[in-house]
Amino acid sequence: MTHEEKTLRKQMSDLCRSLFERGFSVGTAGNVSARLPDGILMTPTNSTLGSIDPDRIAKLDIVGNHITGDRPSKEVFLHRAFYETRPQAGAVVHLHSTCATAISCLKETDPEDCIPPLTPYVVMRVGTVKMVPFVKPGDPRSGDLIRALNGECAAVLLANHGPVVSGNDLFSAVCAAEELEETAKLLVALRGQKTRLLKDTDVAELKQAFGYL
Repeated sequence: MTHEEKTLRKQMSDLCRSLFERGFSVGTAGNVSARLPDGILMTPTNSTLGSIDPDRIAKLDIVGNHITGDRPSKEVFLHRAFYETRPQAGAVVHLHSTCATAISCLKETDPEDCIPPLTPYVVMRVGTVKMVPFVKPGDPRSGDLIRALNGECAAVLLANHGPVVSGNDLFSAVCAAEELEETAKLLVALRGQKTRLLKDTDVAELKQAFGYL
């Protein structure tokens, strides 16, 4: 095992525990992966993010074959699709965080833009979030639905299921997943109120200044 892989395993364990302890994940919900030069690290199936053993994190090769560690999450198809369509993606975080999942259940949610630009940080760290139609957890079709987006979105909401967020590296993917959930909390809190969104020109300026996701 390389020093890079050992370090990434420890970081994944620490960040998963942080997500769990702060309520972004409960029970055995959620899964996290990160890209290595020779494959992918992924949290094991039926495991709690609160107590991920670095040495038992699953490792898959670049085509998805399980190499070492415990069996990977059944959502492996979802993660691989992000890596295949977004070369810049270094990590993927899938949570069942409460408010983002609530947004994914609302009939009124715009499937082309689930999280409107309330704050600059959701634009900078998450970008446009589209809705992906419901399929049962672990269904290989989830990967097909992500591939159909052609890498356009760094994050999606799975209908009636929850958010999936990619990032350039593991830390940025976790931060983006947290930003999405915090923005979803604002949307829930502001529901029914007259809301001021960022202007299109503001959004364009942010994307130009901080890079398109």
